[in-house]
Amino acid sequence: MSTTTARPLLGCIADDFTGATDLANMLVRGGMRTVQSIGIPSSEVAAGLDADAIVIALKSRTIPVAEAVEQSLAALAWLREQGCEQIFFKYCSTFDSTGGGNIGQVSEALLAALGGDFTLACPAFPENGRTIFRGHLFVQDQLLSESGMQHHPLTPMTDANLVRVLQSQTHLNVGLLRYDTIAQGAEKVRGRIAELRAEGVGMAIADALSDQDLYTLGTACADLPLLTGGSGLALGLPENFRRAGKLRDLDASKLPAVAGGEVVLAGSASIATNGQVSAWLEAGRPALRIDPLALAAGEPVVAQALAFAKNNEQTVLIYATSAPDEVKAVQQQLGVERAGTLVENALGEIAQGLRQSGVRRFVIAGGETSGAVVQALGVQLLQIGAQIDPGVPATVSSTDEPLALALKSGNFGGRDFFSKALKQLAQTGGAQ
Repeated sequence: MSTTTARPLLGCIADDFTGATDLANMLVRGGMRTVQSIGIPSSEVAAGLDADAIVIALKSRTIPVAEAVEQSLAALAWLREQGCEQIFFKYCSTFDSTGGGNIGQVSEALLAALGGDFTLACPAFPENGRTIFRGHLFVQDQLLSESGMQHHPLTPMTDANLVRVLQSQTHLNVGLLRYDTIAQGAEKVRGRIAELRAEGVGMAIADALSDQDLYTLGTACADLPLLTGGSGLALGLPENFRRAGKLRDLDASKLPAVAGGEVVLAGSASIATNGQVSAWLEAGRPALRIDPLALAAGEPVVAQALAFAKNNEQTVLIYATSAPDEVKAVQQQLGVERAGTLVENALGEIAQGLRQSGVRRFVIAGGETSGAVVQALGVQLLQIGAQIDPGVPATVSSTDEPLALALKSGNFGGRDFFSKALKQLAQTGGAQ
């Protein structure tokens, strides 16, 4: 029997914007009405919340450790004030980290603030080809360190052993919850967790080869105050609340209508996004590439992009996506941080200009890009709708003039994602 309370049950903190949307998508699929906040909500926004789960999207993946911890603890305090019963710290399914953190440090700080002594770390997302075996993360059939992620411009992942990676980021002892224990069911997992605790382990990497493993982990960890991982680990959490009679019976994915113009903005340099840009170009659809060197030289790139969009009757793609060697060449000239900031700021300004010209539906590729664009558009809260591709749902903003957005992690989606997302946003918005 479900209740009618609007008090949130699950409070989530994500270290980037598309990761937050990915997690919210998973919760909606499980029947939890979910909203995503861009940063900690203002008191005005918070007053109108009606959700089973709240996901706070931070931009803390690559910032200094102390800042990431401070922001995450502030988000935790706000979620606890709302009455959330369990906390979930979401990071990328490829365990994206800088050389210094921040996954371990943030997890440790959250665990201490909650008074806990143990949590799991499981970035696995089998539906998107991310699995963990004996503590090693695979992307499809390749080790993380051989998957292309070793070339990531901000968070190069050169070690697939997650126990070793996580241990380098925390003072707590890191252990391993193996696949053969998980295969025996939730009771065996609970027993192994008790053993790990007795051994002085504060965090454990959990293997996961299938969605069933994630459901088992979710069930076994219903009473842990904190869970950490990719969105896949959230698969089993809605059912815990449903069994307790706390979920309402409603269509969690229903969104309001949004009509208007549309655009695709891409800033990610990932292999998946490169493929999606190539598919768009191969189809002969209009596209304009943003050159970071032109931005650095002070050329009117934003004005040129806005004119390009205005003068095209078709939906346009505006992109800064490049192959890894091109990205490195630009970074050598401009520096990693400056190159990324120039592109993000430009795409944010372009989004603002497009909105002023009547664009209301945005498909955005890349976590950093998505963060820059939603901030530029003044979006504070997103209602999460149906899935477009694994890990990427349609969303609608709570702004006075609602916007329909698809916020895609760089590594997610098939080659046809852009056209598929545009079609779903148009259907969501009732603008066939």
